[in-house]
Amino acid sequence: MKPIININNLSVSFETDHQKTTVVKAISFEINENEIVGIVGESGSGKSITSLALMGLLPHNAIVEGELFFEEVSLKEKSNKEWRKIRGNQIAMIFQEPMSSLNPSLSCGFQVKEMILQHQNLSDSEAKKRVLELFEQVKLPRVSSLYNQYPHQISGGQKQRVMIAMAIANQPKLLIADEPTTALDVTVQQRIIELLKDLQSQNGMSILFISHDLTLISEIAQRVIVMKDGEIVEQGTAEEVFKHPKHPYTQALINSKPKLNERLKILPTVQNFLQDDFKAETISTKDRRLRHEQLYTQIPLLSIKDLKKYFTIDKGWFQHQDLVKAVDDVNLDIYEGETVGLVGESGCGKTTLGRTILNLEKPTEGEIFYKGTDITKLKDSDWKILRKEIQIIFQDPYASLNPRITIGEAILEPMKVHGIHNSDKERKLAVIELLEKVGLNETHYKRYPHEFSGGQRQRIGIARAIALYPKLIICDESVSALDVSVQAQVLNLLNHLKEEFQFTYLFISHDLAVVKYMADQMVVMHQGKIIEKGEADIIYEHPQNEYTKKLINAIPKGI
Repeated sequence: MKPIININNLSVSFETDHQKTTVVKAISFEINENEIVGIVGESGSGKSITSLALMGLLPHNAIVEGELFFEEVSLKEKSNKEWRKIRGNQIAMIFQEPMSSLNPSLSCGFQVKEMILQHQNLSDSEAKKRVLELFEQVKLPRVSSLYNQYPHQISGGQKQRVMIAMAIANQPKLLIADEPTTALDVTVQQRIIELLKDLQSQNGMSILFISHDLTLISEIAQRVIVMKDGEIVEQGTAEEVFKHPKHPYTQALINSKPKLNERLKILPTVQNFLQDDFKAETISTKDRRLRHEQLYTQIPLLSIKDLKKYFTIDKGWFQHQDLVKAVDDVNLDIYEGETVGLVGESGCGKTTLGRTILNLEKPTEGEIFYKGTDITKLKDSDWKILRKEIQIIFQDPYASLNPRITIGEAILEPMKVHGIHNSDKERKLAVIELLEKVGLNETHYKRYPHEFSGGQRQRIGIARAIALYPKLIICDESVSALDVSVQAQVLNLLNHLKEEFQFTYLFISHDLAVVKYMADQMVVMHQGKIIEKGEADIIYEHPQNEYTKKLINAIPKGI
């Protein structure tokens, strides 16, 4: 097979304040025509920097050494004008964070159409027709109305599919997919993997698939590259790497994912495996059953009754509006001290339910009782008091943090608003204590969000949520973008904080393995309705609903 990409001794460094930091260290690999190569590794391993070097998107202070060849032509010497012809046309990329990559002021359809018109000689109407075909191809719903919708009006999974449509619009020779399914539920993830495989075989396209999810990589890649601290520690065919891993780091990554056949008290991290200092302790079904029975003798902390939240989508001039039943007649009780896992596909209503509980969306009908009070009838002034008791950890911590204020100020600010502690001096000491609880330290207080990794930013989001010592915390896909080891650390942290502060969690996720590990009660949503609920272990082992069975069957099981 003929290589389409050749990388020889590639090193990437950044120079700041007369200090040089090397983040990719003399790596070499190739990608052949019509081949899918997977790169796997934790945050900071150099995966994404390598892909940005291939796209010519590294910042100005980057120092690139070594050789980068695309179809035997050096990419290092390309001018900005030459790169504009290549980028999005011959080499395209699906970025990890679609909300940061899509323009919030332009409709989804217009943004994809713009990409097509930039590289193809089509009329406006032909380009629009092509966009609608692409939206159908990536399984987006209601494509005609979605064409005119803005990024903030669609779900995270739908935004990711818009990005995929944009990336494949010009039929590139190389598609770089940087964590393209991180925010997607298992069934959509499965469809996207199948879609990328189909596109690759139909067009002879090569794919560089970057992910922290080894199981996912094992299902799509023909060859696999494992990176750690900027170096390639292992590479080979998918079977060689996953069935017979040679490097201890590869072995540790494979073993760090929550197992579906057992429930551990504490999840092991990569570091545990590398240091060989982990002793697995499981929680028995009997212990879980006893805890379940104790929780359900109480009065519910939160009780949702016949809740409905409907949206109307404007389809344009002289057309009827679409009615979307995002939350449709939902009934759910959450008891103090339990973790309720809420699962379902993108667009099923999980996030809307969480936002309605928080009064960020007004319910169309129904009641939500918190400690016996119907909070749907509260005034805004009453909600200011209640916000202290009900908090949220968002899916995208970077988008939820103000880039202009330090993380110390971001955590201190809500404490000040709610009158926690007597002075800013006391509040600062409390913030430092919280930072230490979530695995950060005092030196981080004066740093800004962009100076942290994704896993660190998620810890900051957790610290900000617990700063008010709430009773109920809604975790909205709070670990979905994290690599397996950081995910294990954050899940262990959430469980530890729950025990220490007696928190109650509504844990929203598309990852059934994570939900099964975290949740006492599992709730499955589909098209705005709860279709199944009960003990997490029982639902996983004996699902009653066909849709639940489909979700469980779609979990990647490649390794």
